[in-house]
Amino acid sequence: MESTKRGRFITLEGIEGAGKSTQVDQLARLLRERGLSLITTREPGGSPIAERLRALLLDPLNTGMSETAELLLMFAARAEHLERTICPALESGIWVICDRFTDATYAYQGGGRGVDPARIAILENLVQGSLRPDLTLLFDLPPVLGLERARRRRGQADRFEQEALRFFESVRAVYRERAHACPERYRLIDASASLPEVTDHVRELATVFIDLTLNGRYADSNA
Repeated sequence: MESTKRGRFITLEGIEGAGKSTQVDQLARLLRERGLSLITTREPGGSPIAERLRALLLDPLNTGMSETAELLLMFAARAEHLERTICPALESGIWVICDRFTDATYAYQGGGRGVDPARIAILENLVQGSLRPDLTLLFDLPPVLGLERARRRRGQADRFEQEALRFFESVRAVYRERAHACPERYRLIDASASLPEVTDHVRELATVFIDLTLNGRYADSNA
């Protein structure tokens, strides 16, 4: 299939309370306004088996899970997600908007848990092959603010939300490092701004990306 017919893969990343879920809906609205076919999905999850693994990974009762088990479960869910949801959509010319993807594994399991990034990279290549997001929107804000937001809007914290502040500071640091290392894919968004400001920034960045793609000026790195 020619790269111009392939759907595009957009991911949204950030720590808890960054407002990603709200912006998934805003981004989907923009794409529909432009006449694009799309699906929205999330990680961990996005397919029946992957959603069951998500429940296992987020259950606060599952304390003491080993770092290796957590990492492997993340990629097991991702393998199912790719096979059942993401790849079929992209191959059919449908755009995919995903709330978190493998960058989150580098940030949470790599930065937060201290897993060697080389181990993550091995699994990334095994599960994904050459597939990488075409565009990643990183919603960045201080962890103190993000956790305050997350805890205001939810009931019981999940297994990750129960981590200490230091954990999320490490997660944020890795996210920022990856964005700095790959500016052609990442777009950094100040998620501490007001909701209308964040939404406007998302629409502005996404509009540029859509226009470049539809005008044939975007190079498909996954072709």
